[in-house]
Amino acid sequence: MVHTPVHASWTNQIEIFFSVVQRKVVAPNDFTDLDQIRDQFRAFEERYNATAQPFQWKFTTSDLDNLLTRLDRHTLDRQEESSAAPAT
Repeated sequence: MVHTPVHASWTNQIEIFFSVVQRKVVAPNDFTDLDQIRDQFRAFEERYNATAQPFQWKFTTSDLDNLLTRLDRHTLDRQEESSAAPAT
């Protein structure tokens, strides 16, 4: 099981990657034919793969347990507040 950071999802990471591709490869938009686009994408892929490094997640299973405990506590506090509030 892989725990992604609570502030991001795999979809967000994919969107970030395609944003980079848009800015670095597609944005000039002055291609004369499809072969030129293919060559640009392949050059970008080779450069990207040569410099890419795996991301080291810092959100551990104990972090997840702590987050869930805090959420449970918050939910219970909200329920107690709503049941203690006078009806209007």
